[in-house]
Amino acid sequence: MINKSIFREYDIRGIYPYELNENTAYIIGKSYGSYIQEKLGENIATVGMDNRYSSPDLHENLIKGLTETGCNVIDLGLVTTPMYFYACIKTNTHGIMITASHNPKDDNGFKFCFDNLGNARGKQVYDFRDYTLLENFKTGKGKVINYDIRPSYIELYKEDIKLGRKKLKVVVDCGNGTTSIIAKDIYSLFPMDLVMLFDDSDSSFPNHHPDPAVEENLTKLKEKVLEEKADVGIAFDGDGDRVGVIDNEGKYVSVDKLMAIFVIDLVNKVSKKEFLYDVKCSKALEDVITSLHAKPILCRTGASYTRAKINEDNIPFGGEYSGHLVFKDRMPGFDSGIYAGLRLLEILSSVKEPLSDILKMLPKYYNSPEIKIKTTDEKKFKIIEEVAEYAKEKGYENITIDGNKIVFPDSSWALIRASNTGPNLTLRFEALTKERLDALQKEFIDLVNNLL
Repeated sequence: MINKSIFREYDIRGIYPYELNENTAYIIGKSYGSYIQEKLGENIATVGMDNRYSSPDLHENLIKGLTETGCNVIDLGLVTTPMYFYACIKTNTHGIMITASHNPKDDNGFKFCFDNLGNARGKQVYDFRDYTLLENFKTGKGKVINYDIRPSYIELYKEDIKLGRKKLKVVVDCGNGTTSIIAKDIYSLFPMDLVMLFDDSDSSFPNHHPDPAVEENLTKLKEKVLEEKADVGIAFDGDGDRVGVIDNEGKYVSVDKLMAIFVIDLVNKVSKKEFLYDVKCSKALEDVITSLHAKPILCRTGASYTRAKINEDNIPFGGEYSGHLVFKDRMPGFDSGIYAGLRLLEILSSVKEPLSDILKMLPKYYNSPEIKIKTTDEKKFKIIEEVAEYAKEKGYENITIDGNKIVFPDSSWALIRASNTGPNLTLRFEALTKERLDALQKEFIDLVNNLL
């Protein structure tokens, strides 16, 4: 028996051991091994795991299930999700990463892929769910090959990154997540004054929750940047595929502003002048892209979707508000917080201005952080439909590629979408004035609360 609700829009995720456990991992292994043999004609899968306390047991049972179908396994052991991505690219295989990313410490899950564009998403996940529930699995006896991706992964960074002449002081916060096993080794390759923070691997996450998209999780990083008089602070999530940044004044840098800085740096270095961003991002990013005579591409939220679109259309750079950034100008198109941080250091080490001054050059909007409102997985989609009806009745322009992004002629917007990772609604607002922002928030938060 397996809990259907753990299959989400772009991964499998749940609370251990209640929603998923060793038996779940075993069934997922049997299903994935059977599926790739039957549907893809492949008989080898790459497997990695993050540093959560439940990951080793899930890892053991996942591999057991895979090999019992006759599927061979390339076992990476403990790795970040980007290390797993790179191993799949290097070995030309698909596979499964055991991780719950930035979720609470008692959660775990599986990111998996069936193509070279990125993680499974949408219909791919739900087709795999339905296949799994049938439990019509193959039998056989596969082999396990241990593969240390670490040397190749470090070499990838060593060959790619070239810092400028200005030596920076950098604070790196691993949040006790899986980047603790490799971040210091990679950043130490380059000329900088490096200060490491919370880089002991500890799945209890004792210092702060490993989600750099939430500003309050970076309070200690802010304090350390100011204490050290550092040029920048860089943080990663639990499995290492997302980045968060603190500037030299100890202020949080939203990822859409960070993306704007990357676009400005990249636009004259790439032939295809197109840049992708998700519906949560500020209009400031769109303004920067269009001012540079480049093409802005709006995409639904979800790293699986953004990465797939970037790889499918060969877009040189893109990402999403939560901190997933994908560079395809020099890298093979996967999201890595460690790499994104180093690309920022390339820029900062080559200009005179501190990060705080660069940020002041960007267009100014007033915006809210992400606002999460608890509901149920069933009700959240009904509310999205009702908000769409409200927008239609009001005559508002509504972009519906991902929930409702209601845009107004004065450049303000309201976003109400269903979270793909939990029973929440996610809201965000932006306007040119604080007064307009407050009015937007009141209108749509009141609307959602009345629909709950």
